[in-house]
Amino acid sequence: MRRLSLETQFGRLTISEEEGKIVALDWGGRAMGKPSPALLEAKTQLLEYFARRRKRFDLPLAPQGSPTEHRVWELMAAIPYGQTRTYGELGKEMGLAPRAVGRACGSNPLPIFIPCHRVVASDGKLGGYSGGEGAETKRRLLQLEHALLL
Repeated sequence: MRRLSLETQFGRLTISEEEGKIVALDWGGRAMGKPSPALLEAKTQLLEYFARRRKRFDLPLAPQGSPTEHRVWELMAAIPYGQTRTYGELGKEMGLAPRAVGRACGSNPLPIFIPCHRVVASDGKLGGYSGGEGAETKRRLLQLEHALLL
């Protein structure tokens, strides 16, 4: 596994790659091995996203998870930049309880690339977030996308 780290306005991020596919994005961590073309492209796209010049990622992603998690992640990936959906909406679409959607969001190994920050609670609250400083990082990502104005 190769890893590439970068400093961002959201803290130090480390992108991991196996066999030419991006498998994880973590807060913290450190680089390991020579950066592959896939890692360099992921870094470029991530920096473009943070600069508001990219709204969709076009990367070879290979997150590890259960079939249910993959279905939830596919729905999350389809949420457009600057928009949100609720845990309940995604759950209804899949026949799952909102908490099951929340668990899949929390186990997402590719936050930002698979935008779990775009999934919020039905009462308007943000809900949890597994990266960075938790809900505060989620709020800042939504502000970056102009999906949240406060």
